[in-house]
Amino acid sequence: MKIIIFIICLIWVTEVRPEKYKLSRVIDGLDNPWSLSFIDKVKVLITEKSGNLLVVNLKNKSINPIGHNLSIAKEGQGGLLDILFKDKMVYVSYSEVRGGGKSSTSIAVGSFNEREIVFQNIFRANPPIVSGYHFGSRIVIKDNFLFASLGERGRGMIAQDPTKHPGSIIRINLNGKVPKDNPSFIDRYNWLPELFQIGVRNPQGMYLSPYDNEIYISNHGARGGDWFGRVVKSGNYGWKLLGWGGINYDGTKIGPKWKQGFTRALHYWVPSIAVSAIAIYKGKEFQEWDGQALVTSLKDQSLRRLIFSKERVLKEQIIFKGKIGRIRDIKIEHKTGKIFLLSDDGALWRLEK
Repeated sequence: MKIIIFIICLIWVTEVRPEKYKLSRVIDGLDNPWSLSFIDKVKVLITEKSGNLLVVNLKNKSINPIGHNLSIAKEGQGGLLDILFKDKMVYVSYSEVRGGGKSSTSIAVGSFNEREIVFQNIFRANPPIVSGYHFGSRIVIKDNFLFASLGERGRGMIAQDPTKHPGSIIRINLNGKVPKDNPSFIDRYNWLPELFQIGVRNPQGMYLSPYDNEIYISNHGARGGDWFGRVVKSGNYGWKLLGWGGINYDGTKIGPKWKQGFTRALHYWVPSIAVSAIAIYKGKEFQEWDGQALVTSLKDQSLRRLIFSKERVLKEQIIFKGKIGRIRDIKIEHKTGKIFLLSDDGALWRLEK
């Protein structure tokens, strides 16, 4: 009887049901695109992991490169990563060359110009590390503060060391200075001043909800243990003391899924779907999805919809799977509510009714 109840609950939580939508390829020929950000209804900024920064016109399909001065470490999972356009300024995260084969997840900002942008660093993760793994990284601006997710560069327990940046969520002012109400000034006196939350592995999704003004994140586990959760001030998601349901790639155990004293994720995927970008939907096109999380994945090649509360995910539905390959980013065009997706095969897609 217990087994029957468990199966019924599983079907209810993870549901595959056809949705009425139109999925169309908007732009082709991109080189490993990583992130997009709307300038307006027609123009979009797109980063390519190889280091190219592009402005794309959705109306006439033109693709034009923008020059820049970033020193990008083009290795492994590194490159030119997230991008955010706000108030005529362009914010980017990228893997920066730091000398001696070392690199860091860095954040830079510059005034928007369609020909060339001169960026200035406002944050560099320390210490720089010799590694091509786990840079993160997404950027969110909330209340004139910049939040960024930083991967732990494949160094595991570094995410539990508050004297180092890798494996954390940081919070800085838009000019790079440190807010005076960050945890290091309040209740985490041994933390670096930029740290807002620690204990993450490779967080490649982050989004500010237009409903509760909370920031939500997604994070890669190892073999299993991907999760969706909330950014919590002074919190600790536990990596690598916790395994979130996953195990090491050599098959050895990591730690429990969760234990008291650590921040608890709202939802876990075991086995891993290789979760990437997320968005909290608000718009006219799919009004019935308002307030729900849209989650993209790489290995699983799926777009998923989560109905969730502040405590847990109530229902998960696969919108589509295996149609556009590995999905790297998702953004909502806010005036229309249409959804745009970047796939690793070099295409920009539009999801609409």
